[in-house]
Amino acid sequence: MENEQMAKKKSWLKVPHTYTIIFAIIFLAGILSYIIPAGEFDRVEDKEGRMLVVDGSYHHIESEPVSFFEMFTAIPMGLEKGAQIIFYIFLVSGVFGIIRATGAIEAGVYKGVKALEGREKLLIPLSMILFSVGGFTMGMAEETIIFVPIGVAIARAMGFDAVTGTAMITLGAASGFFGGMLNPFTVGVAQSLADVPLFSGIGFRAVVYVFVLGFAIFYVSRYAFKVKKNPQASVIYDIEQRAKSNLSTIAMPTLTGKHKLVFIAMACGIGFNIYGVFNWGWFLTQLTASFLIMGLIAGLLGGLKPGTIFDSFIDGAKAVTFGALIVGFARAITVVLEQGKIIDTIVYAASETIGHLPHSISAIGMLFIQALLNLFISSGSGQAAATMPIMIPITDLLGLERQVAVLAFQYGDSLTNSIIPTSSALMAYLAVAGIPYEKWIKFIWKMILGWVVIACIALIAAVALGIS
Repeated sequence: MENEQMAKKKSWLKVPHTYTIIFAIIFLAGILSYIIPAGEFDRVEDKEGRMLVVDGSYHHIESEPVSFFEMFTAIPMGLEKGAQIIFYIFLVSGVFGIIRATGAIEAGVYKGVKALEGREKLLIPLSMILFSVGGFTMGMAEETIIFVPIGVAIARAMGFDAVTGTAMITLGAASGFFGGMLNPFTVGVAQSLADVPLFSGIGFRAVVYVFVLGFAIFYVSRYAFKVKKNPQASVIYDIEQRAKSNLSTIAMPTLTGKHKLVFIAMACGIGFNIYGVFNWGWFLTQLTASFLIMGLIAGLLGGLKPGTIFDSFIDGAKAVTFGALIVGFARAITVVLEQGKIIDTIVYAASETIGHLPHSISAIGMLFIQALLNLFISSGSGQAAATMPIMIPITDLLGLERQVAVLAFQYGDSLTNSIIPTSSALMAYLAVAGIPYEKWIKFIWKMILGWVVIACIALIAAVALGIS
């Protein structure tokens, strides 16, 4: 009986499904349209074609509450408004599905990590640097799960523990995700919604990325060598005592000539995209087309048959259905707020609340708001769709660059992904590694705190330098 009561108690504490939260917010927005006074700002177009709110122009207008049926019509309208981004996510993920199907990524990573065996001092930094590249180019997160077992096995073989093996894989990718210089799923989506040049501010992001990755390498290495010197320093010492190294049972794929050609195709494709963005003004449509060409070439060079290429493409696209569609559902919140004529009222109230604070403090406030929202909307692209339409007018009214709002979203989303229990990627790789969640928290909380400090300093610097 006591166990049943405990189970019921835990079920009440369970965080609701992300789509449940989104639906609840849509209905809440509809209800608020009956309560919050309607109002709007005057808007003008700047020389770059962006619509900016005019400070001091807020005024009340006639109320237009949203009906129950309109709350549902807002969903297909949100999907329509977010169509370009949604299909971009589907198509780019399909391309990465093709690349994964060639086996090049697994073979390359396994060979790189295996080559470092016996070089303990190099293993952790080089592994984390390698995976960080995946983080800042293609938003690697769930993809790290398949590499965790080999990381754990090699770490144990070198006298470390499973936490070290997991951290050097996943926190490397997380550091790159934090930097996000070329991440199409977070920075790309947020910047398109903020109407700022795609992947602009890349130099500033790269500098912050170096600090984030450097701190993570220092933190993981310091822990790992403590464990090597004294195994009882491991946060999972009891588990390690029961575990046995099974490195020999793990199949190590061979890096072939075809795999190397796939890597060349990827490097050329990504380089071509960067050139297109900064020299030809490419946006989502051109980037998607370029990614498709890269994926087809990589698939053929990797030895895949045409049918297999497109099967892999569909598998890659299916894998992101949750995150892609949530962009449209999240945009439905904005649709309801706009139809109810209350979004400007909310922006006005928020800007009045923080308008008298120093700009750097306002930016840090945005960071913590985004970090909190990530607990409920774990999809980075979905969170961008839900929050950027509100954050951008606030930054305009405060006289901040829109890039600051993008950075606040990016850092708030990224720094919590490695600690929140609603992160599917985190819970999956902890399960694969056999690490209890509470033990992981004991290991990582100080590193997350360090990342928070770096993020706050970065935002203060972005405001001071006027990063645009």
